Amino acid sequence: MSWSPSLTANPGYEQSWTIYGQRQLDYGYSPPVPDRIDWGFWPGVGPGAEILGDIRGKRILDVGSGPGHHAVHLAREHGALVDGVDLSATQHQRALNAHGSEPGVRFLCGDVAEHLRRAEPYEAAYGIRTFACIDPHHLLPALRDGLVDGAPLVFSALHTDADAQGPSNEVVPRQQLIRLRDGEPIPTQMWVLTPQLWEDLLTEHGFRVEGVELLTAPEPDNPGILQLVRARRHRTTSPPRVTSRPRTARPPVPHAAIGVGAIVFGERGLLLGRHRHGTWELPGGTVEPGESLHDTVVRELAEETGLLARPEDVTLLGTLIDHVDDVVRVTVGAVVTAWRGEPADQPHESVGEWRWWALDELPQGLFACSAQILTSWRSDLPPIEHTPAHFTPYADRTPTPAKANSTL
Repeated sequence: MSWSPSLTANPGYEQSWTIYGQRQLDYGYSPPVPDRIDWGFWPGVGPGAEILGDIRGKRILDVGSGPGHHAVHLAREHGALVDGVDLSATQHQRALNAHGSEPGVRFLCGDVAEHLRRAEPYEAAYGIRTFACIDPHHLLPALRDGLVDGAPLVFSALHTDADAQGPSNEVVPRQQLIRLRDGEPIPTQMWVLTPQLWEDLLTEHGFRVEGVELLTAPEPDNPGILQLVRARRHRTTSPPRVTSRPRTARPPVPHAAIGVGAIVFGERGLLLGRHRHGTWELPGGTVEPGESLHDTVVRELAEETGLLARPEDVTLLGTLIDHVDDVVRVTVGAVVTAWRGEPADQPHESVGEWRWWALDELPQGLFACSAQILTSWRSDLPPIEHTPAHFTPYADRTPTPAKANSTL
């Protein structure tokens, strides 16, 4: 049994599915657009897209869209308007490579729960072999608030794996392996839950379960089983009960990271480099102990691009605060107003292929931190999808005009 989806928030998820997507990019593999939707691993087993109902002209959410072939099928064959959301930059890049100009389909890179909090409510949502990799307490509240009343929600999730390990009665993740061709298996975390537990969770979060079907492999020696869950958004007249938990008596541990991102913008455009995981990024990195923010910008710029600047050529814009899992991330945006040299790939750096981009032609697949910095820098940029962050501007954040190749 092999896994093909890319999913949303999950401890360790992004690394696992980024590795998976990169291997598929290295293989040059893009799955063909199917003739029908198969919710399991086995063609022809179970129902197809008809269980979503009439979706022609409706806004549909694909949760963990991976390489995008299912979203394209629904757009082409059923006339749906599909948003495919995936956290993995490499899986997102696969979708853009194969279907980036497909009419009726839009691919977005980010946390699907965060996307739902900003997006207009959808008229249906689905996930194909993805929900086992999502913390239900992270996703289901966002789906509850991000779907219109009566919207169908259909998803398949792991029930029994290839090692005959069955589902759990507790909402806790466990380690599973992603197997791909002859490569080394990739460990990840999955929520493999009983049908009754899925029904309880969905009911708790404002859904009415209409049916659960078990999809089994056609080969008698294959123990793999998937659940196919059909539910519908069901608004109640009384508001949901708000729960809380007591504080822990344990003291907190240090859990923050701080970095910088540098905007290098001049007559040729904005400087961006491609990370080995596929995202486009501003120059930047982590602040080292005892280092000022201005010095960090200068050092990271030289280490990643070869460009030389001085601390006095750096204007700090402000701080952006968000988090990844339990780690608070503080990112300081900066504008470099003068530099010397030409950008070039540097040895042992994870970002390269430095290019100048016009502000109205920015590439797809921006790194979340870079997207946040750019949005806080200029309000007139085209809309950029990214996870939200709290921005606190500094009092003096007006940079002088940029000067390339000036005398430092």
